[in-house]
Formats: sequence, structure tokens, C-alpha cells
Amino acid sequence: MTRGRADGVQKKRLISALCVVAIFLGFLYFYYGGSSLGSQVHSGATSLKKLGSSYLGGDDNADSVSKDETFTKFGQDDGENNIVAKSFPVCDDRHSELIPCLDRNLIYQMRLKLDLSLMEHYERHCPLPERRFNCLIPPPTGYKVPVKWPRSRDEVWKANIPHTHLAHEKSDQNWMVEKGEKIIFPGGGTHFHYGADKYIALLANMLNFSNNILNNEGRIRTVLDVGCGVASFGAYLLSSDIIAMSVAPNDVHQNQIQFALERGIPAYLGVLGTKRLPYPSRSFELAHCSRCRIDWLQRDGILLLELDRLLRPGGYFAYSSPEAYAQDEEDLKIWREMSALVERMCWKIAAKQNQTVIWVKPLTNNCYMEREPGTQPPLCRSDDDPDAVWGVPMEACITPYSEQTQKSKGSGLAPWPTRLTSPPPRLTDFGYSNDMFEKDTDVWQRRVENYWTLLNPKIKSNTLRNIMDMKANFGSFAAALKGKDVWVMNVVPEDGPNTLKLIYDRGLIGSVHSWCEAYSTYPRTYDLLHAWTVFSDIEKKGCSGEDLLIEMDRMLRPTGFIIVRDKRHVVEFIKKYLTAFHWEAIATADADSDSEQDDDEVVLVIQKKIWLATETVDSE
Repeated sequence: MTRGRADGVQKKRLISALCVVAIFLGFLYFYYGGSSLGSQVHSGATSLKKLGSSYLGGDDNADSVSKDETFTKFGQDDGENNIVAKSFPVCDDRHSELIPCLDRNLIYQMRLKLDLSLMEHYERHCPLPERRFNCLIPPPTGYKVPVKWPRSRDEVWKANIPHTHLAHEKSDQNWMVEKGEKIIFPGGGTHFHYGADKYIALLANMLNFSNNILNNEGRIRTVLDVGCGVASFGAYLLSSDIIAMSVAPNDVHQNQIQFALERGIPAYLGVLGTKRLPYPSRSFELAHCSRCRIDWLQRDGILLLELDRLLRPGGYFAYSSPEAYAQDEEDLKIWREMSALVERMCWKIAAKQNQTVIWVKPLTNNCYMEREPGTQPPLCRSDDDPDAVWGVPMEACITPYSEQTQKSKGSGLAPWPTRLTSPPPRLTDFGYSNDMFEKDTDVWQRRVENYWTLLNPKIKSNTLRNIMDMKANFGSFAAALKGKDVWVMNVVPEDGPNTLKLIYDRGLIGSVHSWCEAYSTYPRTYDLLHAWTVFSDIEKKGCSGEDLLIEMDRMLRPTGFIIVRDKRHVVEFIKKYLTAFHWEAIATADADSDSEQDDDEVVLVIQKKIWLATETVDSE
């Protein structure tokens, strides 16, 4: 019996000792969680609960509060108002260039069955909420404050985009050159080795535009550059008052778009695959493809028909490729078939010289109506909405013009810059009046002036370059910035009125998007994000406010700014995260009431601090 009691005591002591060790290890885990987990990736909606009180900032009941409960109500319930996020884990260094919806590792892990021949693997595939990264994207080692525009057009810090394979792979084409701590962009491209400026002048000369200037006295303003490389074509168009949407996939030539945005050039990660590009019909005066290696004849010409959807009446397609001039049998065959296709699409050759051909799209539907019955490609169905683009499959059909366009024999747009403040003809598509448009323009002019007053202590004339308006409406925020040396990516929600076509009619650019998902851009690509009622919108959808904050932090450059204009309870919700994101509130102001809807709106101006664990950040 005595022996038995001794064994029992020993067992109890052993169990007690194990409990003490477990408690001690648990204490170490939570105490050092903020730093020791700094090099690990935490994914999924439950990571917040797992990190418990050290993650939420000391609330003893924190790990009993689910992410959905905490972050879709935006702190309106009294029981949640005490929860303050003190820190976030930092993603692994390998994820310093993470694009959540264009992540090849995710595609592999999810075993998605994609058709590589149709480029589906370069299209958007977003992680489910439980697979999202719940961590901050670290800048690369040695990150520096980006070179300021306009110098950034020609040079960037190598440390910010430490990828030099393009400099070697395209060394004979003058894409980019390594030079000490910087990467230099001589302005060359696959087709225009001697400079984009000379190539652009050649295109204007081919079209007999005055003074060899491609903007044609303001008639060409918005351009789509497909397969843009590092966007030197778009970079050199800017001096002609032309703004290009430079598009390329995250393909074997990785980081093309990252280089473009680091340079301060408008760009977007996209691909001509199976889905429509996120732009409405009749958005561009000119589309351009220089050796972009696209098979335009595939699937009954569906990719060329997508360009046709995007071009305005009388719009041009400039195509520089071997098929346009080579004499070998394979290239001649492609040229004959492509010529026959565009002829059936009613395109005409506007000019052809050396290695380049420029086609022009008809001004009216007359040619379409005169085609022989059964001619391919067919006209799109009458119930097809050519402006529906979010996740909408492409179709191999011709998009005819509306009755209004047919009557006006063109878009009816004023030349740039007059079109920026002229009521767009497509206002009537929404039932909006010219007075509504003009009032909106005036309201945002005043608001932007107020924003700059709040930003003034923190910015110089060249501080900002890449700006995103996360809910652009008519594009009046961007229009108010015309006098500043910036460009604006105007984002229109996918589930509201598709006013993006009005924005393009004004001579501005943008894309359709859902803020319940990550945007198609690299980390650290925007200097300023403007979020007008964006959080209120996703709150109604039940999407995570925390996820949106993480996404905004991903897109924002260190030292960049966020302007939130939203309901008071939303602004209070965001303030609880400032420390966790290494953000600083630099101004808060009651919004001037411009309408009945914004009585409760508050303006919060935030600046993102630079944070690196072990290094200081250099600037010029």
C-alpha cells in the first residue's frame, strides 16, 4: 500500500511539473509572439484567434471573439470598442512581392485545373477567406524611398525591385540596364530599340497627324498597351498628354508591371485570356501591341474581338510584329488570315510601313449591317452588356454601337483637355443630368483643395505620383488633380453603376474591382489611397474591414498616405489599427457637408511609416 501511495504521489508530481512547463512555454509563446513570429506567415481567418490577447492588445476575452464578429461590424457594438490591435505578424520575406489573387503557389496548392493554353493561370484566382495571409508584407532588404517623378521615369533603386534578369535577357533591346545601385531605363523596347519617343513619332507620322504628335490635337487621349514590358511606351506618351493603361501578366518576365509602377507609370496586371479585361466598352482611342506574342487568331479571333469591344468608334490598333512584314511562309500565312479576320470585323488599314500596321475601327454600324448573312464573327446578342466586365467571359462576337453613337457617327467627345470637365455623352445611360455632373465636379474640387491643406505640412510638390481613388464615381476626385504631376487609378465597384465608362470619356483611366478581394497590383505601388465610403460599402456586404486594411497596407508605399472619408464609427474603427500597421494619423477633420448623405462623414489622413527590423531606410 505504501509503495502504491508513493507511485501515486510521484505521478501527481510529474503531472504538476508538466503543467508548469506547459504554462511557462505558453507564456513565452504569447509574450514573444509579436517578434518571434515576425518571420513566419500566418494565413486564414482564425489566425487572429490563435494569437489571442497579445495580437489584439490585452483583452482577456479576445480569443473568444471571432474575426467575423469583430471585423464586419466595424466596432459599433459597445463590447467590441475596447479591442485595439497592437501588432500584426510579418509575412515571410519570400512574400515581399505577394499578389494574393495572382499567386502561383496558391494555384498549385489548390490544384486548380486551368487551361494553360488559354492563359487561365495568369488570370485572377483569389484565396478563400480561410486561406488569406493575415500578415504585413515586408519591404525587401535595403528598401529605399522611391526615386521621385520625373526622374523615376528613367531610374529606380535596384534594392526596391531586386530583379535584374530582364536587364540581361533584354540587354540587346534597351529595356533596362544595371548601373550601380540603380536600374536605368533607356526607353527601348522589343520593337523600338532606339527609343519609344522615336517610335511614337513614327506612328503619328504614319497617320499624318500634325507635328508628328500622336495625341492628334487632343483626339487621342486614352491608350491600351497590351504586353507592355516595363511600360516605356506609356512613359513616353505622357509628354504628349496621352495616358496609357499598360497591361501585362505576371508571367515568365516577372515584375514588368512592378517596374512600371515603381517608375511612376500607370500599369495593371492583366492578361488577354478567357475573361474580359476590367474596362468598359469604347474606353480607348488606340490599342497597341509591339511584339506582344499574342496569338490573335485563336478561338475565332476572340482576343482581337476583345480589343474591338474596348476601342472607340474610329479607334486605332497599332500592331508591330513580324507577321506585318516578314516574308517566310508561316508569317505570310498568319498575315493573310489576320487580314481576312479584321476585314470581316470592318477594320481598315489606316497605314502600313516597315514592321508596323495600323488598323482603324469603323465610326458606325453601317459596315456590320452590310456584311453577307452568316459572316463570322457574328454581332453580339442584343441582350449582351458590353460594359459588364467583372468575371465575365469573353465572347467571339462584334460589339455594335448604341443608337446614340450611330446617330452621332462617333463618340461625340470633346478633345482633351476640354473633355475632362465636359459632361460625357454616356451620362444619359444612367439617367444622370449635366447639372449632377457639374455639381459633382465642383464638390470634389473643393474637397481635394481641403485634402491638400491637410496634407500640406507633410508633402512637397513631388511627394506624390501614383494615386488610387478606391471609389471613383464620376472621376471628379481625379479631375480635381489635373494641375498636379500625378496620375490616378480610378476604381469603380463591380456591383454598382458602371460609371467607369464616364471616367474614360473624361480622358481618365481606371478599372472595375471588388474590395472584398485583393487588387491586381504589386505591393508598395501607390503613394496615396483615397477611400470614400469604401469601408461602409464592404460593411454592408459582410466583408472584412481588417482584410481591407491589410490590402491597403500591401498596396501603399512606405511614407505613403491614406485619406479615408467615411462614417464616424468607421474612422474610429480604423484608428484602433494605426499602431498595428505602423501608421500615423496626421489629420482628422469633420467633412464639410456637401449633401444630405455626408452629414456623419469624417476625414482621416494617415501616413504609413517605414519599418524594417534590422536596417535603416535610405532616401535621396
